[in-house]
Amino acid sequence: MTGPVAERLVEMRRGLHEHPEPGWREFYTTSRLVDEIERIGVDELAVGREAYDPDDRMGTLEDDAYDEWVARARERGAREDVLEATEGGVTGCVAVLERGEGPTVGLRVDIDGLFIEESADDDHAPAREGFRSDTDGVMHACGHDAHMTWGLATLEAVKASDFEGRFVAFFQPAEELGGGGHPMARSRFIEGIDYLFAVHVGLGHPTGRVVAGIERALAIAHVEATFRGTSAHAGKSPEEGDNAMQALGTAISNAYGIPRHSEGMTRVNVGYAEAGSASNVIADRARVEAEARGETTALKEYGKSRLKRAFRGAAESHGCELDFEVTTECPRADSDPELADRVASIAEGIEGVTEVLPIADFGASEDATYLMERVQADGGLATYMVVGTDHPTGHHSPTFDVDEASLPIGVEVLTESILDIAERDVPTA
Repeated sequence: MTGPVAERLVEMRRGLHEHPEPGWREFYTTSRLVDEIERIGVDELAVGREAYDPDDRMGTLEDDAYDEWVARARERGAREDVLEATEGGVTGCVAVLERGEGPTVGLRVDIDGLFIEESADDDHAPAREGFRSDTDGVMHACGHDAHMTWGLATLEAVKASDFEGRFVAFFQPAEELGGGGHPMARSRFIEGIDYLFAVHVGLGHPTGRVVAGIERALAIAHVEATFRGTSAHAGKSPEEGDNAMQALGTAISNAYGIPRHSEGMTRVNVGYAEAGSASNVIADRARVEAEARGETTALKEYGKSRLKRAFRGAAESHGCELDFEVTTECPRADSDPELADRVASIAEGIEGVTEVLPIADFGASEDATYLMERVQADGGLATYMVVGTDHPTGHHSPTFDVDEASLPIGVEVLTESILDIAERDVPTA
C-alpha cells in the first residue's frame, strides 16, 4: 500500500473526526472528500444531486439550523462549487475509475456523524491528542471517519494498481438516519455492478479480526406518529377534551403488546415521545417516534403494519386523529458466500490480521442493504465486511474511538480483495 493517502491514514482520519456533520448536513465533509478525490484523479466525480435524485432521499432533516450548517462548512473552508452542488442537503458523492475491459466493482462507505456530545476527558484519545469534535453535540461515534479514510485510500490504491474494469466508490450520506442508501441504490451508478463491497469498523470485533461477510442484518422501519386531540380545562371541563396524552399512553402500551412472529425474530421499540403543555390542560397533541425491526424484510413489514394498527386503535379510542409516517426503512440483505469466501482467503494473508471469520451475524440494521439488494437482484454479488478495532467503549457513545492500527488493515483487505476479484471475475450466482 503506497500513496499520499496511505501515508497519512491517521492524519486523514483525525481530520475527518474533528469536523463531523449529521446526515444530510455533510457539506464540509463532502467538500473535503471532493478535494481528496480530485487530487487522486478519477474519470468521473458526481457530487450531490449529480450522484442521485434528491427526491429519493429518506429521513431528511427539517430543522431551523440549515443555514448554520452551511455557514459552519463555509467557515471550515468548504468550496463554493460543492456547497452549490449540495444545496438543500443533497450531500455525498460518487467517484468512478474506468480501466478498460473487466468487471464493475463497487465500494460503499458512509460519511455522517451522530448527534452525540463527544467526551472531553483526558482519557479519551481524541480529546487528549487534540482532534476531538469541534462541533457541539455532534461526533463520529460509529467510525465513519475511518470508513471515509478507507474509501479514499482504497480508491487511490486501485487507481495505482493494474486493476482492469470499472471501479465505483460510493461516499454515502445519512446512514445513521437510514436515509442515504435508498437514493444511492436507485442511482445510475449502481447499474451493472458485478461485485459490491461495504465495510464497517469494530462492532465488537477486536483489532486484527476480519469478518469477511455478514448475515441477518435486521430489516427496519422508523416511524413518526402524531396524535391530534382537543384541549380543555383539566379541572373545569375535562369531558370537553380529546386527550392526546391518553392516546399516546395507550399507543405505547399497544406497541409493546404486538405479538412476536413464528417465522422469525421481531423487535418493536418506542424511543421518543413528547406531549402536553401544563398539568391543568388536556393535551391536544402528542408525538412519538418508534421503530419495527425484523429478521426478514417481510417480518419488518409485519411489525410496521401492526405498529400502525396499534397507534390507530389508540387514537380512535380517545377521539384523536392520527398522522402516521414511515420516515426511513431498510431491507435485509445477506453477504454472498462466494464473495465472502474470497475476502476471507485474501484477509488471511494480510499483515496485521490475526483472525478471519468467513461469516458472522450482524444483529443490527444498516442501509447499505439497499445497495446490496439492488446488486444481488441484478445478478451481482455483494458482501458487507467488518474490520475489527479495539474500541474502548461501545458504538454511539461519547467515548467511542478507533484503534488506528486497524486503518491499514482495512485498506489492505479492501484493496487486495477488489484486485483479486477483478482478476478472477468469479461467475455470479
